[in-house]
Amino acid sequence: MSRYWNSTVKCIEPYAPGEQPKECGFIKLNTNENPYPPSPRVTEAIKAAAAQTLRLYPDPSCDALKSAVGAYYKQPMERVFIGNGSDEILAFAFMAFFEQGRKILFPDITYSFYKVYCALLHIDYELVPLDDDFGVPVEGFLKKNGGVVIPNPNAPTAKCMPLESVRKILDCNSDSVVVIDEAYIDFGGESAAGLVNDYPNLLVVMTLSKSRSLAGLRVGFALGSGELIEGLERVKNSFNSYTIDRLALAGAVEAIRDEDHFNETRRKIIETREKTVARVREIGFYATDSKANFIFISHPKVHASELFRRLREKKILVRYFDRPRLDNYLRVTIGTDGEMEEFIKAVKRIIEG
Repeated sequence: MSRYWNSTVKCIEPYAPGEQPKECGFIKLNTNENPYPPSPRVTEAIKAAAAQTLRLYPDPSCDALKSAVGAYYKQPMERVFIGNGSDEILAFAFMAFFEQGRKILFPDITYSFYKVYCALLHIDYELVPLDDDFGVPVEGFLKKNGGVVIPNPNAPTAKCMPLESVRKILDCNSDSVVVIDEAYIDFGGESAAGLVNDYPNLLVVMTLSKSRSLAGLRVGFALGSGELIEGLERVKNSFNSYTIDRLALAGAVEAIRDEDHFNETRRKIIETREKTVARVREIGFYATDSKANFIFISHPKVHASELFRRLREKKILVRYFDRPRLDNYLRVTIGTDGEMEEFIKAVKRIIEG
């Protein structure tokens, strides 16, 4: 521990990202990346931007991308915010809308970055326990609070809350900001994006990393009332006005515009997910009803830690969380049909052995 760290840094437990192997040959099912490449229009736009304008700063307001996102979701540009991945937008939201002395609410089993933001910014929070089936209990969010954060679908459980439940939470929290983190919404859930016109306290945060195959580009966006978007802009411009580079802006615009490619790749992932869930259940796994690009599974005879270790020996990476209620579950990203076939074969051999 460094003697130069301040008290916050000394005490904080940073977010631990999934393993990115340095050697080749792994089947990588541990970080919820899209197994398919982005639209060819994305790479063409990036090449053109790299050849022409890298000597110039990017547009700090990201107007072209705001326009593309707004057109897709039928929202004016003033209701769109662009960030360096959804993680940055979430961090800005914690800074803009939550404060010390007012507890915010989020599920006890969820994206672990939320706790990190709270520790870094000294924000009080209360965990709302998921039910026995890993569902988000709506009633747990219907009490006085300083803000609400819910990922939908939830991670790592993959379960999705219906839109009427989101409405109920919004109706009961008109005096605080409700952040719906929709990183995985494009894989079968119903987005709350259409509710931003009715609820000035709603911020919907999305990413291009998953369904648009742009994890390496780091672009996210949020939809909300003009008041909320202005709050995010104030925070962003207090840190760095140029959070999105020219290559990322050019690629992201085309990723939004190429709806055919987007719909085709997410269709393939959904179909592979459903086949994989059926296969793992056939060999004795419990699997939640996933609406994400990953599944959440547990086997009654072989502990998740053992499965994780032995799969890695076979060069198949999945995500294991050594935490209460999660320590006998694996989160498995949906890859290609071929990759998931190799995964099924491997777990069958481990279980039967």
